[in-house]
Amino acid sequence: MNIPLKPFRWRLPDGSDIPAKDYIYDIESYPNVWTCTIIHPVTGGWWQFEVSERRNDSQAFIAFVFALQRNGCRLVGFNNYFYDYPVVHHLVTVWRQCGQFIAWNGYEKTDEIINKTHFNDKYRHVIWENDMLVPQIDLLMIHHFDNRNKTTGLKALEFNMRAENIGDLPFPPGSILTPDQIDELLRYNLHDVIETAKFYIHSLEAITFRDELSRTTGMDCINYNDTKIGKEFFRLELERQLGMQITKSNRTERSSIPLNNVILPYVGFQSQEFNGALNYLRRTTITNTNKPPELESLSVTFGGFQFDFGAGGIHGSVHRQRVQPGPGEKLIDLDVSSYYPNLAIVNGIYPEHLSEAFCAIYKGLYDRRQAIPKTDPVNGMLKLALNGVYGDSNNVHSKGFFDPQYTMAITVNGQLLLCMLAEWLTMYANCRLVQINTDGMTAIVPDTHHATFRDLCDRWQALTKLKLEDVEYSQMLIRDVNNYIAVDAAGKVKKRKGAYQWKTDKPTNLNESLVWHQDWSALIVPMSAEMQMVKGVSVREFIHDHDDAFDFMLKAKAPGKGHLEFDDGRRLQKVTRYAIARHGPGMRSVHPPLARAPDKVRNISIQAGFSVQVCDDVRDFDPSNLNREWYVKEAEKLII
Repeated sequence: MNIPLKPFRWRLPDGSDIPAKDYIYDIESYPNVWTCTIIHPVTGGWWQFEVSERRNDSQAFIAFVFALQRNGCRLVGFNNYFYDYPVVHHLVTVWRQCGQFIAWNGYEKTDEIINKTHFNDKYRHVIWENDMLVPQIDLLMIHHFDNRNKTTGLKALEFNMRAENIGDLPFPPGSILTPDQIDELLRYNLHDVIETAKFYIHSLEAITFRDELSRTTGMDCINYNDTKIGKEFFRLELERQLGMQITKSNRTERSSIPLNNVILPYVGFQSQEFNGALNYLRRTTITNTNKPPELESLSVTFGGFQFDFGAGGIHGSVHRQRVQPGPGEKLIDLDVSSYYPNLAIVNGIYPEHLSEAFCAIYKGLYDRRQAIPKTDPVNGMLKLALNGVYGDSNNVHSKGFFDPQYTMAITVNGQLLLCMLAEWLTMYANCRLVQINTDGMTAIVPDTHHATFRDLCDRWQALTKLKLEDVEYSQMLIRDVNNYIAVDAAGKVKKRKGAYQWKTDKPTNLNESLVWHQDWSALIVPMSAEMQMVKGVSVREFIHDHDDAFDFMLKAKAPGKGHLEFDDGRRLQKVTRYAIARHGPGMRSVHPPLARAPDKVRNISIQAGFSVQVCDDVRDFDPSNLNREWYVKEAEKLII
């Protein structure tokens, strides 16, 4: 087949070209049918291959694969690195032995990968790059969805991408399909490849970034997530400059870490409250660096503000307040530039096994980044390299950076130095703290003390050799430390955090937008709350005038071995899109029994007490049945 596909946008928003060498694909495998659909997004051409009792396209498929190989093309998929390509490679092996393959050959390999391989052993079936017939781009790996904390399936992405239809696998895995069911499977396979192609378009900036890095650095990083790119580049730079190979065996193990050994000598306080915390830390020895209870339980109240220490950084905030500077005041947000990397560089903190050369290389990378335009892909890579090392220093699987004492030196000193600045500003500049976080703080500064405020910031920078950056806000709407809106002096929203996030235009940047692995449900709620608090448009007016169906949609996902259903027992998809309705059934998730109660199935209501309208196909959305008042009440909970 070679038919243009209307549902797909074939050019990028800026009018630039899509790489002609990339082909998007997906396979489906059942005992009596194997299918593969491939789309070429530049031309809109698409091909479907079926291997079943009624037809056998195995030779045509193999010929297509070798044609891709000859022409230097790439195959792009979602989880293809771990599943689709290992199956394809296996089928090529069978074809070489037998002259063709049958559906059962694909299903056998599928069953082995999906049902007989533990997550921790997932690399057992991977075909390494040197052995691949066609290079693979795996969108799941690029976006780090293979991390358990960011696990995101294609159906969740279809919800976030506002797909007109979110179709689930139409038949249980392992089923024997009839000819009519095979036709339905082919339609489903095509739908999934179209949605994968759409996500490929969203991912092209990341793919282009990796292609450019591979060209300029020689590092084959096409399937690396952002953090891995940074760590690998830093490791390679260390190897080059130190003249040694760095592996997992390069590490410093610690059975315990006396915090007094890592606290910088110039850390000091004038208040009893902060000195109490400092003395406590000096007496403390940590044995667990992942979530040390000694830090999680430590807090200080000073100047009427509570500072909460933690494993990754300090936090504190006023609660449920609209913070605006009064007459003769300014609301100023301070951030430490590249805080954790520079903390290590200027204080000579390094993983013990890497020696002081670590800091020199670290500084070299930082200086190199400063000299490169932000539009240059190498600038982005260097930023990843600088930021990736801290987290990896506490990762037992780290390739060369593991030293938990390095982690604690950065964490503890990072918090103490910010507390020093907060103490100075409170005591001498009459500042009132609004919030403090890992790498900065926000405070109300009286105009009468503004010169003192600036002087104290300069003194802190001179002492620490770190750089402060600041921005003036007109107001902050704060529910708590993780949920707030910050508006700059010009009236533009600069930050949306937590429950107030609704923008989706830059889903690779957590500071500016919701990101792909987050839940984009009921965006109308934070959107309308912001409109009322910032623009003065009432929540009720905004919601009742709004007509974008997707902004009202919510997503429900079935538990691992459970399922979703209406409250009358009708089964729903594993991922179901719905809106709150005025009339209709309720919805629940059904969980398998617990070991202590093996006969008791657990039913947990979703949006208990409210009706839903399922909109897996957006055409099923009925605006006349939309319970707008539910969204109004949810938005009003966010109003401050």
